[in-house]
Parts: sequence; C-alpha cells; structure tokens
Amino acid sequence: MIKNTLRLGFIAIAFAFIFAILFMVYSTITFYNPEREITLQVSLNPDTVAISTPYQLITWNIGYAGLGDNMDFFYDGGKQTRDTKARTLENLDSIKKFILQNRTDFIFLQEVDLASRRSYNTNQLQIIGQAVNYFTFFATNYQVSFVPVPLKNPMGNVNSGIMTLSRFTPMNAVRVQLPGLSPWPNRVFNLRRCLLVTRFPVSNGREFVLINTHNSAFENDSLKMAEMSFIRQVALSEYEKGNYVIIGGDWNQLPPNFPPDRFGNAYETKAFKPLSIESSFMPSGWQWAFDPSKPTNRYLDRPFSNQCRTVILDFFLLSPNIHITDIATTDLKFRHSDHNPVKLSFVLMPNQ
Repeated sequence: MIKNTLRLGFIAIAFAFIFAILFMVYSTITFYNPEREITLQVSLNPDTVAISTPYQLITWNIGYAGLGDNMDFFYDGGKQTRDTKARTLENLDSIKKFILQNRTDFIFLQEVDLASRRSYNTNQLQIIGQAVNYFTFFATNYQVSFVPVPLKNPMGNVNSGIMTLSRFTPMNAVRVQLPGLSPWPNRVFNLRRCLLVTRFPVSNGREFVLINTHNSAFENDSLKMAEMSFIRQVALSEYEKGNYVIIGGDWNQLPPNFPPDRFGNAYETKAFKPLSIESSFMPSGWQWAFDPSKPTNRYLDRPFSNQCRTVILDFFLLSPNIHITDIATTDLKFRHSDHNPVKLSFVLMPNQ
C-alpha cells in the first residue's frame, strides 16, 4: 500500500515536472517578439493640422476596465486577480461615456484589452472605437497565451495594448518597440513596451508627431532608464527636423520636481516604487505638462480609500515650439480605473 502510494506520488510529480517544462517551452516559443517598427496604417490623403489653432488631447490609462475603486491587485501587493464581469462591464461603459462626453481632438488610452481573461474577453478596442467613431490605431504591448500567476487564480490569457484615437487622418501610424527585456523566464509573461507614433502634416510644412506611451512599472530601474533614453532620443531627433512633438501617457514615473508626498500617504510598497524623472532629462525649452493639484494614479495594494497612496504618473512632454494653454486632471475618484484622465490644451506655434 505504501509502495503504491509512493509510486503514484512519484508519477504525479514526474508528470507535473514534465508539464512545467513543456509549458515553459511553449511559452518561450510563442513569446511575443515583434519587429522594431510595425507600420499600422499609411494614408495618401492625410489631414493637415494648423498652426496657431487650439487643440486638445486626453490621456487615460483605463486599466482594462478591471481596476475600479473596489479592487486591489496582486502585482501591486494586493490579493485579487480580476473583478466581477458585471463590474468590469459597468466600468467599461462608464469609461466609454466619459470619453464621449469629453471628446477631444486626440485621445491616448493605455491598457485596452482585445481578448483577455482579466476583462472577460471583451473587445474594448472595438467597443470604444465604434462609440467614438474616430480614426483608431492600436499597438499590442501585452500578448501572452497564459500568465500562470497567481497560482490559485492565474491571470490566464492576455491580449492588450495602447490605443490612439484622432479626429484627423494621420500620414501614418507606427508601433515602435521600446528597448530592453526582463530576464528569462519573466520576460515570457511580461509586457513588450512600445510607443504608438502618429504623424500629421502641418500647414507650415512641418510635421506634428504624437507619441502614446506606457512605460515599465515593475521591471528593474536599468530597463526603465533604457526606455527613457530611447524616448529622449526620438523626441530630440524629431524636434531637430523642425517637427512638433507631444509624448503622453502613463510614464509609471513621477514628473520632474514633483514631491512624492504631494498628496500625503507617502508609503512605499515592495511591488511598486516609481522613480522621479530628473529635471535635467530634457534640454531647456522642453515642457513637462501635468496638473499638480490632483493625482492621476492610486496604488493597488488595497481598495481605494483616503489611506491609499496617490501620485502623478500620467502627463505630457512637449517640444519648445508648442504653447500649452491648459492642463487639467479630472478627478473621478478612481471609480472605474486606477488612473484619472488628463486633458491637455495646446497650440502649435509658427516657425521660430
């Protein structure tokens, strides 16, 4: 009896070991590893953006409609993996309504799911895109067949990315891979961070370059710095050509000269410790646009309350030839996402 039990136990362990090896081999083979640049769309008849004309742009990490004020999240030190389907659909509907009620010329969204277990396989790209009825562009940054953590309730399949919506037709839209990889095997189950670059002709012969970003959150600091260095190079290269540049999104870092304890509750978690961007990161004249009066992100180590730590992670970087007329965060109390939307108003200046 004892021998049979031991034999069965050994067989079970052997099968589990073999399954784990096969799973890692499969995950490694199917690892999402896109080309450095992927052209998403090209237009032969793009719309021209005018100088000295007011425009508006919103950025919002919608948290795949699954990170409302009732949620904590295991990656951030909480316990939960996903919200209920009813609450997820409620969040998505409210996110869609907010975007429709606050239409701007351009919209940057992050953490938009196509088909993921965490959001009950809702096609959020289609739902939001059809509702807004703008030109829509999507760049995948998270495509994993099965995320095996946490073991008791795995995340499962994830297909997600960043989304740019525009009232105008761009010359082109391109997915640009950000540098750096986490060590194996973590890289197999992590995001492949990227930029979504849309480019428009300007009435003075220049180009207007809009860049949607969602930078690394949980990866090591050297990888984050490699991403930032790459973004800096892209921005400076475009500006040297005489172009207008706006980079916006969820930087997962604090803007320059922003006190980490601005909104109180300045505790840290083991999971997430955002860096601060150095004030000298960009040359003189470049502008960081954020609303210092309201937080854009709350920590997910617990459901939202006054005890939650809140910070600013969502903001814009603008080239010197763009005039900022307003920047404002809408405080939604993190009801439907762990981020608040930020609206930028701006004007492209004449050639200097």
